[in-house]
Amino acid sequence: MGCFQSKVGGRHYPGHEDPVALASQTAFTVSEVEALFELYKSISSSVVDDGLVSKEEFQLALFKNRKKENLFANRIFDLFDVKGKGVVDFGDFVRSLNVFHPNAPLEDKINFSFRLYDLDNTGYIERQEVKQMLIALLCESEMKLTDETIEIILDKTFMEADLNQDGKIDISEWQNFVAKNPSLLKIMTLPYLRDITTTFPSFVFNSEVDEIAT
Repeated sequence: MGCFQSKVGGRHYPGHEDPVALASQTAFTVSEVEALFELYKSISSSVVDDGLVSKEEFQLALFKNRKKENLFANRIFDLFDVKGKGVVDFGDFVRSLNVFHPNAPLEDKINFSFRLYDLDNTGYIERQEVKQMLIALLCESEMKLTDETIEIILDKTFMEADLNQDGKIDISEWQNFVAKNPSLLKIMTLPYLRDITTTFPSFVFNSEVDEIAT
């Protein structure tokens, strides 16, 4: 286990970790981790071929657009950037992506979504943060709502979620709110991660690690 400098095909991949170790820590199988490494190699070389994923490369992979600033993409990148270095290495890429796996624990999805909206990292979700994220998501989906409609959505959200009416949502209030509105977690599951080796079959033609018996 642990990080090491991996040299694959003559290139260095800082922070690359043993697929067996990563599979044991996540919902992914060894073959799926190897498939993700092929995906990671492609993303990490899209702008600068340094074996690491920058914010620009991450946004390009997510939204096919590296010129347009996107709060949603930036926020997810910040949560993937566990070490706070401005880049994501392979180990953190797999462990962070794991929360989007259909088999990942619901609690992990709820906690990640809470942190996604807690833009200022205060441990609370405030009205302005929800507004910023809502506008970012609407922009990305090219939906347009009037300011009045957005304020009505915010009023309704805080009326239902902010149980103690202190103007902010804490983690227990968020858990309660999500339990009543499970559709909020739809963005927290990427169904194709359940069988990534089928989605990307060419990735695993030359598997270097025998699958662990489950």
